Amino acid sequence: MERVAVNLADAFAQAGHESHLLSFRRVRNPLAPENCEVQQHHLTLRWWSRLTGVGLLFELIARLILNPLIKRSLFLGTGIMGGMVFWLWLKLFERRHGKVDRIVFRGVGTFELIWTFRDERACYVLENILHVKEIGRHRRLFARCLYQGRHLVTVSEGVAESVQRAMEAWHFRPASLRVIYNPCPLPSIRQRMLAMEPALPKESYIVNVARMVPAKDQALLLRAYARSGVNMPLVLVGDGRDRSQLESLAKELGIADRVLFAGQRDNPYPWMHHARLFVLSSRFEGMGIVLFEALACGTPVLSVDCPGGIRSVLKGELERSIVPHDEESLAEGIRAAVQGEKPKIEEAWLDDFRPEAVAARFGTPAQDNTSFFNSLL
Repeated sequence: MERVAVNLADAFAQAGHESHLLSFRRVRNPLAPENCEVQQHHLTLRWWSRLTGVGLLFELIARLILNPLIKRSLFLGTGIMGGMVFWLWLKLFERRHGKVDRIVFRGVGTFELIWTFRDERACYVLENILHVKEIGRHRRLFARCLYQGRHLVTVSEGVAESVQRAMEAWHFRPASLRVIYNPCPLPSIRQRMLAMEPALPKESYIVNVARMVPAKDQALLLRAYARSGVNMPLVLVGDGRDRSQLESLAKELGIADRVLFAGQRDNPYPWMHHARLFVLSSRFEGMGIVLFEALACGTPVLSVDCPGGIRSVLKGELERSIVPHDEESLAEGIRAAVQGEKPKIEEAWLDDFRPEAVAARFGTPAQDNTSFFNSLL
């Protein structure tokens, strides 16, 4: 999510807009925009909210009373003053930089921090599908706080469909709902994919790049790879809580000598670029950014059919890169995909994700055709 926010800030600047990137939390190794025109800001939102005194009181009430009664309701307390603090920060910001034409919030976690903030210029980007499992008063309360009357943007048609289902189940109505894909910074990816990476296998290999968590389901990939009988090495780039279990599974399947756990990489693009095939095995994906990143690196892709947004990337000719979501189908897909020479990737497949196209869509509000020249993320 952080990387996509940075890419979008770069896209606005590249399109000639004044672009500002705001973060609410400090991280150890923050990603930085590549476009020098992007202005960065930081607001330690929770700290300032607590400093008001009232914000600290609301947080304590939510933490000690409300959250034990209703799971995941802490934001109801912390976000009350969070929205007010952001509103005040925005007023001070506009005195210095001028009026903001578009405000883009990304991710439910961010919505929770400022849920009391309301502004017609704001749009709220949902990165992942909404899982409509619980139907109750607390879910309806959460939905009305986070989504009711807001301009919602989803990163894929699959996420938009999940929002429509949630609207019926949780009884909320956004001010608008539309799809705007995440941007793919092609020049940057293609420059970084050429970086030297001495740890790359010397032979052709298959690659997966993802966090090692249940949602990415590398266990399915390992089982399908073992079943496929393909001798080409499998490289898993990433890290996470499931890594030790996956390493044990590779040993159980008798493929440990052909599976390389490359760990977390700051620059995964050389691994994508030199691979013969990129495989995605997730249980669900908001969009499947890694699919168009692999295509941008010139590498063919294969994906299981899963809820979310993979079909926003793999459409038209690329639909043949989708296989049913089961071990046998994925194994057969891997066998077929690595036959012959590495196929050529068509530039047209990436047109919908070019930064200039994405920035232009954000520039047109859902309710009219007014353009914008100053954006805040």
